[in-house]
Amino acid sequence: MKSFLLFIALHISFLGYSQTTLVSWNMENFGKSKSAYCIDFMANTLKEFDIIAVVEVVAGPGGAQAVAKLTDELNRKGSKWDYRISDPTFSSAFKTERYAFIWKTSKVKLKGKPWLEQKYKLEIEREPYFATFEIDGKTITIGAFHAITKNKKPENEIKYFSYFPLEYPKLNFIFAGDFNCPQSNLSFDGLKKMGYSPILINQKTSLKQKCVVNDCLASEFDNMFYSTSKIKVRQKGVISFYKSFSTLKEAKTISDHLPIWMEFSLQ
Repeated sequence: MKSFLLFIALHISFLGYSQTTLVSWNMENFGKSKSAYCIDFMANTLKEFDIIAVVEVVAGPGGAQAVAKLTDELNRKGSKWDYRISDPTFSSAFKTERYAFIWKTSKVKLKGKPWLEQKYKLEIEREPYFATFEIDGKTITIGAFHAITKNKKPENEIKYFSYFPLEYPKLNFIFAGDFNCPQSNLSFDGLKKMGYSPILINQKTSLKQKCVVNDCLASEFDNMFYSTSKIKVRQKGVISFYKSFSTLKEAKTISDHLPIWMEFSLQ
């Protein structure tokens, strides 16, 4: 495990030091069920990034406590971190959740108050959570999102994301999270026609129930979409944390999704 985490740290530190790194992770029912070991493992996995978008935080008090514990653990790793956590999502009849943002205060500055977007709360079950950050005098607005499950047709929600750049023309968006849908789905065409691009293509990000001939990944669900005219992506990828464990069952005590990340600069 130590060698894997060292690899991640060296890989991220190799990236351009003047750039910003963003990681999004569906932490799967992130709350009181996560042990101190899980929290420490997550902190070691994420500590080299600048901004963390957390998806699937438990709506009850255990979720907020887990985010606070993760931030506290990150603060023990050598940098100062701050965080904000959303209220429970409003409109879900399926499963209400929270989101969170955690960031290095030396690298980025929060601008204003993050918000759960209410404009399409009747059309989107777990409305996205937006936060604006200032980076070297420029701003970026990150939207964390967890779509409804595949059998409930998440594409019916995703199509509304092309409306947000029109609703907020002054904001420079990155949409990040678990879309429960591959980027090739037609529901992303609206965003793509507006100049938004996914960071990952044909990259599976969720874990199977069991590995089959060393193939342990199931579906292409997690991604980030960014404006190619406003953002330059330098590097991107996934963190295959499950390789630190002997079995997928052990790995899934952490999460059933891989963290996805990108290094970017603002144009």
